[in-house]
Amino acid sequence: MKKFEEKYVKIDPVWDRLRNEAKEALISEPAIGGFIHTSILQHSSFEGALAHRVASKLASVEISGQTLRDTCSMAISSDPQLSNAARADIMAVVDRDPACSRYMQPLLYFKGFLAVQAYRVSNWLWLTGQKDMAYFFQMRTSEVFGIDIHPAAKIGKGLMIDHAHSIVIGETSVIGDNVSMLHSVTLGGTGKEDEDRHPKIGDGVLIGAGAKVLGNIKVGNCCRIAAGSVVLQEIPPKKTVAGVPAEIVGEAGCSTPSIEMDQTLSSK
Repeated sequence: MKKFEEKYVKIDPVWDRLRNEAKEALISEPAIGGFIHTSILQHSSFEGALAHRVASKLASVEISGQTLRDTCSMAISSDPQLSNAARADIMAVVDRDPACSRYMQPLLYFKGFLAVQAYRVSNWLWLTGQKDMAYFFQMRTSEVFGIDIHPAAKIGKGLMIDHAHSIVIGETSVIGDNVSMLHSVTLGGTGKEDEDRHPKIGDGVLIGAGAKVLGNIKVGNCCRIAAGSVVLQEIPPKKTVAGVPAEIVGEAGCSTPSIEMDQTLSSK
């Protein structure tokens, strides 16, 4: 039984897929071989590659890449949910983004994925009392990727942020599992209140480009928020909202808006 368990633990389809894709890329495009090797093939696990990639992007003259890699490795080894969530995030991107055909693309090239993984480390730092380092991760994530996620925000697994430019997620925001959002989304407050002041996004929600959700309001599971909308009121589950201010314009149109990624206003 013990030998079976040890063998089972070693099975990692996401990591196997990443390595196979990296080997293929090494053959087809040898000019980027060093980058592929350093980012993926030199590592013995997905966790090692993830820590390296996040740290290499956030490194600066202020804190070295090695120090940040040690921090990432400590976070990931202390909380296995970080790497499990990262696997779910990669699978979400591959499944929902038509521009993504390989598992290695999010890890190597997509700032939305990388910014979310940096947030996950900053959240661990925040929860373990290392708030200054958490703020550093937030600052560098904003500088490097143009995405500002407060370390105290709560984000579920399977998050896909497409294009991922100018995203803002405030301190008391909560995002459920399997959410999809596009660029320029804001989950913000409505004033200077210093308590629970940011949106609560349910599971399976699709948030269109440029949408703003403001205040301590709940967006129900499996809703759709149309591009450019400003949401100021609670939304019941499985509804489509649009406009400024946003109003309910119909049903969600499907059982899983965040996976279907249908951003048209006509309901099915």
